[in-house]
Amino acid sequence: MTTHDATHPKITEIASLADHYPGVVIILDEQANRVRYMSPTGLRKLGVTVPELTALGPGYYERYFNLEHAHDYVPKVVELLERNDLSYAVTFFQQVRTGAGGTFEWYLSTARILTQDAAGHPELIICFACPIDPETHITPKVRRLLDENNFLRRHHQQFARLTPREREVLRLLALGHSAPEIAGQLFISAQTAETHRRNIRQKLGAESVFELGEFARAFDLI
Repeated sequence: MTTHDATHPKITEIASLADHYPGVVIILDEQANRVRYMSPTGLRKLGVTVPELTALGPGYYERYFNLEHAHDYVPKVVELLERNDLSYAVTFFQQVRTGAGGTFEWYLSTARILTQDAAGHPELIICFACPIDPETHITPKVRRLLDENNFLRRHHQQFARLTPREREVLRLLALGHSAPEIAGQLFISAQTAETHRRNIRQKLGAESVFELGEFARAFDLI
């Protein structure tokens, strides 16, 4: 298999050692839209060559990634490019079609700008993707993060229906406060607090404090 684009010396330098790393090294173009290099480990998992990946352009993501997670990692990559800081990195979970029969497997990925052009703009983006075995190699904390990520994707539209005030009330409900306590903290009447509580439960389809807590944790309210 062709393993790298030899037109850039930095790619050649990294390619000489990349397959010794305990994960997959990917180098992307300046907009992170096109694969310029992937280490042999990754190519073997996908069953492709670098020219084939390069030819896909942005279609690389559609073919190999679970796009339901795009709302999580795309803003982080955009921020990475906008900051244009060689010392800044972003980290995110992704599901990639590397399993048997093209099934999704979890990866923890870290990306940063590798090189800048003569004008100081991003030139190459490097990404390191480490496979995760959810059944045997995930700590309870990481498992919780993955579960919350899945919950967030499933319930994003429901949460978006909440007003800013309802989100404040949701946070306090998830922390175990009663309607009168919430009224005192937010300087509203107990009746208004109870109305917010009722509307929140209806919009989210949640009845218990535990269910409300799931929303609050997944959407970073607590």
